[in-house]
Amino acid sequence: MQFKDYYETLGVEPTAGEAEIKTAYRRLARKYHPDVSKEAGAEERFKAVNEAYEVLRDKDKRAEYDHLRAHGYRPGEEFRPPPGFGGGFGGGGFRFEQDFGGGGFSDFFESLFGGGRGPGRQQAPQGDVRARLAVSLEQAYAGGKQRINVDGRTLEVNIPAGIAPGQVIRLAGQGRRGGPRPSDLLLEVDYRPHAQFEVDGRNVLYTLPLAPWQAALGTTVSVPTLGGQVELRVPPDSDTGRKLRLRGRGLPGKPAAGDQIVEIEVRAPRPTTDAQKELYRQMAEAFDFDPGRG
Repeated sequence: MQFKDYYETLGVEPTAGEAEIKTAYRRLARKYHPDVSKEAGAEERFKAVNEAYEVLRDKDKRAEYDHLRAHGYRPGEEFRPPPGFGGGFGGGGFRFEQDFGGGGFSDFFESLFGGGRGPGRQQAPQGDVRARLAVSLEQAYAGGKQRINVDGRTLEVNIPAGIAPGQVIRLAGQGRRGGPRPSDLLLEVDYRPHAQFEVDGRNVLYTLPLAPWQAALGTTVSVPTLGGQVELRVPPDSDTGRKLRLRGRGLPGKPAAGDQIVEIEVRAPRPTTDAQKELYRQMAEAFDFDPGRG
């Protein structure tokens, strides 16, 4: 088993901040998402990017990982966790199946953090066992079933539509074995990082890239939501940072579902021909515009 360089996977320096890591992740996740990428090996790259982000986005996991780097472990070297390493992150026999486009985290990740997000197993009051269960946003939106592997037992977990991070799913009698009675397994839900969406409460956040002429003249575009593609009308004179609302397109909940907030990001194309460069020169002459003047 080789030591992995999660910073190299995301293309960031070890000194990178939270915002830089998130930006790098979103760019690579969009690039290699199995549903859209045609590149060879995209699915494996997508899983590697998710695994790296899973570690670097979490301050505790990142601290554990940086501790190993600081003590001489280097990418590509043979790796064996030091005795007692990992503290509360140890798997304790719990291993959760993942579905980042198929397959789970690597053996290297599981050797550090126990396979799954956060603590692998903790003893809760009354002898119950508490663990964390990562679900996709699609599962949180539509509900469904997810299989987990617990101490060699395969269990099926029912994910209710609209479940929120921090909520707990109780599997009666599926916790610690032995004793006067089997204890319960308490699964605390967390959301997996998503290639396209972020979450704010029950609202889903999405960044929509537009060409300058689309933003200036207005357009109608197809926008992804957790419930499928929808048509969105972009008004003329839109600019980067403008937010449009798709009501009811967020996560389910009571008394009402959340919304999807679409934030516009205007991207200028790079001119590659003389004709395209000439068009930019004409625009420079036609517009009295200096973004630095605010």
